[in-house]
Amino acid sequence: MSSPQAPEDGQGCGDGGDPPRDLRSVLVTTVLNLEPLDEDLFRGRHYWVPAKRLFGGQIVGQALVAAAKSVSEDVHVHSLHCYFVRAGDPNVPVLYQVERTRTGSSFSVRSVKAVQHGKPIFICQASFQQAQPSPMQHQFSMPTVPPPEELLDCETLIDQYLRDPNLQKRYPVALNRIAAQEVPIEIKPINPSPLSQLQRMEPKQMFWVRARGYIGEGDMKMHCCVAAYISDYAFLGTAVLPHQWQHKVHFMVSLDHSMWFHTPFRADHWMLYECESPWAGFRIFIFKMRG
Repeated sequence: MSSPQAPEDGQGCGDGGDPPRDLRSVLVTTVLNLEPLDEDLFRGRHYWVPAKRLFGGQIVGQALVAAAKSVSEDVHVHSLHCYFVRAGDPNVPVLYQVERTRTGSSFSVRSVKAVQHGKPIFICQASFQQAQPSPMQHQFSMPTVPPPEELLDCETLIDQYLRDPNLQKRYPVALNRIAAQEVPIEIKPINPSPLSQLQRMEPKQMFWVRARGYIGEGDMKMHCCVAAYISDYAFLGTAVLPHQWQHKVHFMVSLDHSMWFHTPFRADHWMLYECESPWAGFRIFIFKMRG
């Protein structure tokens, strides 16, 4: 899987959603840039650690990078199915072991195991397919939402929250902690609620998201890996919206994760990210993301 090259400085930004081209996306240069140790064996490093355990999206994205390195350039990932087995330790690297389950003329399957301390923390199966035209095509319509150019990003919203004189005393510490994190994703919530007016809400959220920095056309596999990284963001928070954090929750984690990639896209362009939690009990069911 090749890495895209950044254009020359000074080419500016396109009107179609291109981020500044003088900054390579840290997701490409660092997070998803795995170190090869042997055939089908890679080591990943950490960038953003939001809590005492690794960010699940990092593991998904790095596992897909490892799988993509074991297939030919002319096939592309169309789906992946994953399970988080143990919490990831941010103090040690993650090893990714790839098994070439099947290599066919049209479809190939790769199994990936992420290992720390000699034990699997994550397992994944990814299916790759040669791009082929299809006479049968359809898709759902995109929801009607404001374009990202009309919305505020998370950093600006947090600054507004902190300036609100009615903000409850319990919020500033958490907000400042969030603001200090170097998240490699640009996020613009749609219809964010003021913290001083929080009410019970439906377990649904929508965001515009994209990778920070420039990736370019490059290899479609890399854009899929970046989208896989982004895809684990904001899931768990969606499930608590109807409950206003009324219940004491000791911890919330992702257990399983699936993605399908239908058509080419760019992860450094804005993507509409829909989160819905139609059911919650002893487990939470959440989906989905649109390109």
